[in-house]
Amino acid sequence: MEQRIRNREEISAEAKKLARERVLVILQVRSGMLTAREGAQRLGISRKTYYEWEERALEAMAWALENRPVGRPPGSMDEEKEDLRRQIRELEKRLDLAEKTIEVKELLAAYDSFKDVGSKKNRTKRRRTGRKR
Repeated sequence: MEQRIRNREEISAEAKKLARERVLVILQVRSGMLTAREGAQRLGISRKTYYEWEERALEAMAWALENRPVGRPPGSMDEEKEDLRRQIRELEKRLDLAEKTIEVKELLAAYDSFKDVGSKKNRTKRRRTGRKR
């Protein structure tokens, strides 16, 4: 197992070194220190392949230098977690509505009992005076 890890690290180090050499040659060609033909010869590739690599390198550099939002990029959401969050939001809305409905019912009940108390007083007064409205 340790041998595999060492091999991967060695391969990774070799790949990085090779990539840096390629970058150096591409920069030398772009700055005019070498011709494209000389750069391709140093890299052991055709001139056509050199130009393909150069284009990829410049695109990658432009992409790497684009402005990006600060902070950690948003992770991909687990679909199940997102569904549960939606259900929680919906249930919270329903709970809020139910609580407000109870408040309104209590207010209406209090109003009805207050209204009933007021009408009983009026009936009592009418009986005592004997007048009808």
